[in-house]
Amino acid sequence: MGRALGGWLEGPGLPGNTPPGVRLGLPEHGRGSVVGFGPRLGAYLIDGLVANLVVGVLFLAGLRYSSNVRGLAIYLVFLLEEFILLSTAGQTLGMRLLGIRVIRLRDRGLGSWPWIAVRTLLLALLVPVFLWDRDQRGLHDRAAGTVVVRDPVRPDPSGG
Repeated sequence: MGRALGGWLEGPGLPGNTPPGVRLGLPEHGRGSVVGFGPRLGAYLIDGLVANLVVGVLFLAGLRYSSNVRGLAIYLVFLLEEFILLSTAGQTLGMRLLGIRVIRLRDRGLGSWPWIAVRTLLLALLVPVFLWDRDQRGLHDRAAGTVVVRDPVRPDPSGG
């Protein structure tokens, strides 16, 4: 009974060692393969730093706000950065620096802005970031029909 229930919860019967993204039709390694937690966290940290710098520059330019509002301002700039850059370029500044990109799973193209808005709103809740499936897609990516991959557009430094 436990084995049947475990199979039902895990989805279709695939070997337990199936690499993330393979069942989605993505390559196992290299460009276009699913990105793990490390690079994604790195990109979020870089994007958070950029948001902090933007808010700091606005403060230096004369926009005054209380210290209580600063955290909210950084959070809102971060979400705005996510929405605008993912809608237009498919990657944030942090993602670009780390060579990763958000693509639409259906056709490997750029996500449409309504679905990126859904993804960003779910990301704002923070909970979806910690709920991952076996293909390393967060709840926010699953809802938007997207996946984070190693940048398939970026030239391969090895020349191949």
